This record gives sequence, C-alpha cells and structure tokens, in this order.
Amino acid sequence: MTVTEHSFRGKHGETITYDVTAPDGEPRGVVVIAHGLGEHGRRYGHVVDRLVGTGYTVAVPDHLGHGRSGGKRLRVQDFSDFTADLDRVIDEVASDDLPTFLLGHSMGGCIALDYALDHQDKLDGLVLSGAAVVPGADLSPVAIRLAPLLGRVAPWLPTTALDTANLSRDPQVIADYHDDPLVTTGKIPAGLGAAMLGTMKSFPARLPSLHLPLLVLHGGKDALTDPAGSTMVDERAGSTDKTLTIYDGLYHEIFNEPEQDQVIGDVVDWLTAHTAGSSNSESN
Repeated sequence: MTVTEHSFRGKHGETITYDVTAPDGEPRGVVVIAHGLGEHGRRYGHVVDRLVGTGYTVAVPDHLGHGRSGGKRLRVQDFSDFTADLDRVIDEVASDDLPTFLLGHSMGGCIALDYALDHQDKLDGLVLSGAAVVPGADLSPVAIRLAPLLGRVAPWLPTTALDTANLSRDPQVIADYHDDPLVTTGKIPAGLGAAMLGTMKSFPARLPSLHLPLLVLHGGKDALTDPAGSTMVDERAGSTDKTLTIYDGLYHEIFNEPEQDQVIGDVVDWLTAHTAGSSNSESN
C-alpha cells in the first residue's frame, strides 16, 4: 500500500490536511472517513489498513480545528465548514469508475450524515459508527435551548467535556488517547456545540429524503452518543437498503473495542456486498 499526505486551503482560509492510502493493485472502490470530536484521522490507521487490504483506496482528513489541520482547536461555528472540506476531499479522491463510500464516527457521523443528505449523487453508500445525531442524555432541555444564543454571543465559552473513560473498555486505548499530541481534550466550545445541536435538530425532517444504501452501527453501552439516535436514523431514513447493528456491551469507539475485528469485518463485508454494480442508482 502507498500513503500520501495532501492539503488544501478551505473556504475558511485554513489548511486542511488529509491522508490517502491506496492498495498495491487496482482499487475496487473509495472510502472516505470522517473522524470524531477532538481526535484526528490517523487514529483510524488499523481501520484504514483493513480496508486497503481488501482493495479500497481510503482518504481520511483531519477536520478544521483538529489534528494536523489549521484553525483554533475546536473553534468551529458553522457546520458547513466541515461539510465543505469533506466535499473537497471527496472531489479530489473520487473516480467515475469506482464506487465511493463515506464512513463517519461520532461527530464525524453527524458531519457525514449532514453531507450525505445534501450530496447523495456523489456517494454509493453511507456508514455511521456511534453517530452523534441526537443530543446526549446529559444535556438538559434548558441547555439545548440556550445553545444557539451561547454559540452566537460567546462561541469560545467552554461547555461540557467528553468523559474519556467511556471511549473504550480497553484501558490502553484511553491511555493512548491522552498521550496523543494530536488529540484535543477539554471542554467543547459553545460555538461548536451549538453548530452540532442545530445540525442534529434538522435530521428528523431530512432523513426521509435519504435513499443511499445505509449501514448504521452503535455500541449498546455507548455513554457518549445515544444509541437511540442510530435507531432513529434507521427508522426515518428513506433508504430501502439499510442495516442497523447495535453491539451488545460495546462502548463508544466500536473500532477500538476488544471486538474491533468483528466490527471492522462487518463494515468490510457490507462494503464488499455493495461494491459490485454500485452506481448511485437508489439516490437518482
């Protein structure tokens, strides 16, 4: 396999960095991965290796304000900045001759779903992992109502922080997360929180328009993003080809749980089943 690093300047003026890993032979498809809040694309190296070993070219950008990309850490107020950057990456790596799939985890699932709803013509399938598509149970109705105001008047204001103990049942994953210099920890700025909540609010009305093949995965004991959100996506999506899997007992980062081989294998199997003859036929 061959790994190359690429970058471009986004509409926001910051540099976005992403990796493209290609198989040794002719690729069978393209997969773009959208990572979660505070982390970066290279945390998905083991997922990339598995997908590339199966014949896919994989691109993983670091979002604005994350990892190797520019911008103040997590200081994003407009979700369209994320989706515009994702669109640029997909345009740069996609091929008319190959099916293109988008995989999003956690906040990246929110980004991926938002993007897919507006760009179904560019994708052949969507995979969501522990997607943040409904507000967490720890957010009170008052906090949700105040979020738009805080996001406008004090976007820098720290709000809530992720409880990293809930990332994985593997203590080494948590230790590596905290030791990773490209991971941003701490409280979520109000601007980003408001942007996420606003996007989440739009999903119930928009989901019936989604007609892409859809794979929705979630850990049954995920305390960071609500599995009920994945159930909602599965129930409301207009896709006739959709699969929902809730993994009993798994925490938030299902690709980093002890059962990761099974989870990644499920993704590989689904991609393989949807690669032959893919042509955006359901979305057009």
